Amino acid sequence: MGIYYLDPHFLNLLELKTLDLRFLSRGKIPTSDRVALVTIDEKSLDELGRWPWPRTRMAELLDALVKAEARVVGFDIVWAEPDENSELKSLNAVKRKVADLKLINPDLERYLGEALKKADSDRILADSLARSQRAILGYFFHFSPRQGSGKKEKSPAKDLPPLTAFNVVKFTSEQAARVPLFEAEYPEVNIPVLSQAAQGAGYFNIFPDPDGTVRWTPLVIKYQDRYYCALSLAVLQKYLENPPLGLRIAEFGVEQIRLGKLSIPTSEEGRLLINYRGPQKTFPHYSATDVIYGRTPDKAFRGKIVLVGATAIGIYDLRVTPFEHVFPGLEIHANVIDSILQGHFLHRPNWITLVDILVILFMGLVLGALLPRVKAHWGALIVGALFISILVLGKILFEAKGVWMNLTYPTLNLAFIYLGVTGYRYMTEEKEKKKIRGAFQYYLTASVVEEMLQNPDKLKLGGEKKDLTVLFSDIRGFTSISERMTPEGLVKFLNEYLTTMTDIVFKYDGLLDKYMGDAIMAIWGAPLDQPDHVRRGCLTALDMVEELHRLQKKWSAEGMPFLNIGIGVNAGPMVVGNMGSDRRFDYTVMGDSVNLGSRLEGLNKTYGTNIIASEMTFEKVKEEFLGRELDLVRVKGKDRPVKIYELLSLVKTASADQQALAGAFHGALGEYRKRNWAKAREAFQAMLAQFPHDGPAKLYLERCDALSKNPPPAEWDGVYTMTTK
Repeated sequence: MGIYYLDPHFLNLLELKTLDLRFLSRGKIPTSDRVALVTIDEKSLDELGRWPWPRTRMAELLDALVKAEARVVGFDIVWAEPDENSELKSLNAVKRKVADLKLINPDLERYLGEALKKADSDRILADSLARSQRAILGYFFHFSPRQGSGKKEKSPAKDLPPLTAFNVVKFTSEQAARVPLFEAEYPEVNIPVLSQAAQGAGYFNIFPDPDGTVRWTPLVIKYQDRYYCALSLAVLQKYLENPPLGLRIAEFGVEQIRLGKLSIPTSEEGRLLINYRGPQKTFPHYSATDVIYGRTPDKAFRGKIVLVGATAIGIYDLRVTPFEHVFPGLEIHANVIDSILQGHFLHRPNWITLVDILVILFMGLVLGALLPRVKAHWGALIVGALFISILVLGKILFEAKGVWMNLTYPTLNLAFIYLGVTGYRYMTEEKEKKKIRGAFQYYLTASVVEEMLQNPDKLKLGGEKKDLTVLFSDIRGFTSISERMTPEGLVKFLNEYLTTMTDIVFKYDGLLDKYMGDAIMAIWGAPLDQPDHVRRGCLTALDMVEELHRLQKKWSAEGMPFLNIGIGVNAGPMVVGNMGSDRRFDYTVMGDSVNLGSRLEGLNKTYGTNIIASEMTFEKVKEEFLGRELDLVRVKGKDRPVKIYELLSLVKTASADQQALAGAFHGALGEYRKRNWAKAREAFQAMLAQFPHDGPAKLYLERCDALSKNPPPAEWDGVYTMTTK
């Protein structure tokens, strides 16, 4: 808003250019058909000779216009010096010679008098002006002191030829009388013989904007203590049969200009914003030579205002307008006159400033509220829609109401807010992305990290309760293995193992939570939602065991120690998020389901298995994965028993031995639960005969021997209680 009130020069120029574009967008509009132009063009110069013409020629032109019944003739020409043609010079020389010789000859004197009268082109033009009773002359003001003058020289008003001045001037206060307007140093007027014969005169000064384009015309200029009007107003006053010209000046500047009943809106300096009707020749142009020789259409000038001026290249004032870069000044006066006649003005009323401010504020509030809440492409669409709305509103006001609404500041406001908010979001989001990338690049695959960066809202920082899958894996007997290896060999051995297992976690888009020595902890379902997180965790466990078998063969060939791993997989509700302090935190999971997953990994040592999953895990994937129920256990720290399963393989890739193993174990476990120790022992022995390395069968065979010797109490529920982690 501060910039709007300061209105810097370059932004003001930018707004002027938007005004020009509105003219071009609007295009040509109808004129009143009450203004015509008679031009001293190339055709006229070719036929009648070079400019300036003898004033007798201008008298012929005016007489022709009077004959054509033009109502008012305005001249965009000033005759500031007498017309000294060669014939007149010769006759004056003869007259002076006769006087010097003191010849007294009435016939000669009469002859010289008549000859001088015929040769006096100024008098001939003056007679034509006086006869016409409809001619308005042009003149112009100088705004710098006369050259060679050490001080400002101003002609007294009483010595000036008749100039059209405002005849009703009112001030709202004493201070208003001192308001600075356009104030001239001195006028360049027509010679008295012409001025006295005309019906009035108006100045044709035009002041371009700083970019050289003519958009305004001054309707009032102060000279000494009087206020003079432009040629366009002087012509209109004559055309409207001399209504009073009124000027009202307030403390801020010109408040009102009236021509009879017509009120003309101006700026505080008394300038009229020109509502151009179109490009060159929007008004009818007639060549001066055609007018003189009667080659114009009938009724071409009847009852009209006719403006006379030069349009030939090299002799007329070239102006830049919103429509064209080469535009005759004569036609600018025609545009002004026609706008006033039609009451079709272009202006900036006082209330439009309020509209500008409201539009700026509205745009700021809307964008400030919406941009932070929507994605970048929606923000661009919103800004585009608001930009188009501003342009449409400005176009409607301009074309329908003749109101100049400022487009620069609302559109710049749009751009600055959009760029500011977008830039701020970009910087903060890039900072957040860098933070996220730094936090997760070592724990997630690159594709998952990029998806998180594109959808950071899916990552809820802090604590959040979700259903997830957690996996724990650990090397069996790692301490004893490490004691038999050199530090360098141990590091290489462990790095190869962890790299391979980590790649498998990333293969299924898991989150590598942490390494705990030789142990691995991974999560699925966070930070990004994964509806199939249980399946991903189970596939990871199976691939880990399969890859371990490959590594075992490789290490055996290299003479490396044999190692085995245990894996625990559990799915359930967990708290996930950034855990720790403000200075240091980790993205991890917590809760009973996490602890259970860790306990399941440890149970592999007891049962001699590789993968153990909880019942709630296996139930979600039992259609796709082959497994066998191992036991009903009560882990350390938990009161409620948990049914556990060994994960064997995918159903579609399960071997006949794996299917037989699962079926035989299921039957033997059933006998065990029924306290049929002998049958159960027999079943487990049969399994070991077929699968001699099956750890669970060996464990249950030992249990059968122990329980047959020391039967459990009658309330025994088959639950095995773990006393260690």
